[in-house]
Amino acid sequence: MPTPFWSACAGLALAALVAMPALADGLKDEIAPTGKLRVAIAISPAGGAFWSTKTEAGYAGVPVDLGKDMAAQIGIPVEYVVYQNSGQITEAAGKGSWDVTWLPKDPEREIKMTFGPIYEVADATYIVKAGSSVTNFATLDQVGIKVAAVNATTTMRGAVAHLKNAKVTGYQTYEEIFGLLRSGEIDAFALSRDQLNKMAQKIPGTKVLDETFKKTVTAVAVPLAHQQSLAFVTKFMNEAVTNGTLRKAYDNNGLKDTPIRTE
Repeated sequence: MPTPFWSACAGLALAALVAMPALADGLKDEIAPTGKLRVAIAISPAGGAFWSTKTEAGYAGVPVDLGKDMAAQIGIPVEYVVYQNSGQITEAAGKGSWDVTWLPKDPEREIKMTFGPIYEVADATYIVKAGSSVTNFATLDQVGIKVAAVNATTTMRGAVAHLKNAKVTGYQTYEEIFGLLRSGEIDAFALSRDQLNKMAQKIPGTKVLDETFKKTVTAVAVPLAHQQSLAFVTKFMNEAVTNGTLRKAYDNNGLKDTPIRTE
C-alpha cells in the first residue's frame, strides 16, 4: 500500500503531465489563434536577410525558413501572409492579420509591435543611376535630385532625415523602384547595401555609394496583442543562433558570407 509521501509524489507527477499539453495549447492560442502560424513576409526580387522572394514552389527567404521551423516547433502548420514592404507589415500589426514576422526595427515600429533579438545589422546607402555624376553623399544631396525609397520603411525615414536638399519619395514596391532606376526616371534609391549590390549587377552603369547613412537592425517581432508570446520567440531566435538554424536559413538563401549578428 503506497505511503502518503509516494502518493503525493505520484499526484504531482500526474499533474505535471496533464499540465504540459495545457501549456502547449496556451502557447498555440496566444501566438497562433487561428491554429496556423501566420508569418508576415515582404516580397522583392533580390531576397536577403529580411526580404523574401516568390518562387514556383511558393516562397523563399530567411523569414520563410525561420517561420517554417518555428511552426514545426509549436506543432502547427505555417501560413505566409504576403506584403509589398515592411511598412505594410507594420500597418497590419494591430489588425490581427499575422502572428510573427522578421523585419527592421525602429522606434516608430515599437509603438505597434514588440521586438525580440536582433539577428542582422545592415548598412543603408544609395545606388545612383547609370551615367550619374553623383559620387558621394555631398553630391547626392542637391536640390533637384530625386531619391526613391520603399514607402514607410526604416530606410525611408533614415533617408528623409539624412538628406536636406534632395527630394525623397516613397514607392510601394522594390520592383517599381527598380524600373524607375533602370529607366533613369530617378537619380538614386535608398536601401541596404547588400540589396543594392545585387541591383547594381542587374542594371549596368549604376553605382552603390561607399558611405553609409544608417545602420538597419532586423529582428523577430510579434504584434502588441501577442506580447505574451515574446518569451517563446526570443528563446526560439536565441536557440536558432546557437543550434545552426539561422545559419542554415542564411545558407539556403544565398547568404553564406553574411555574418550573424546578435544583441
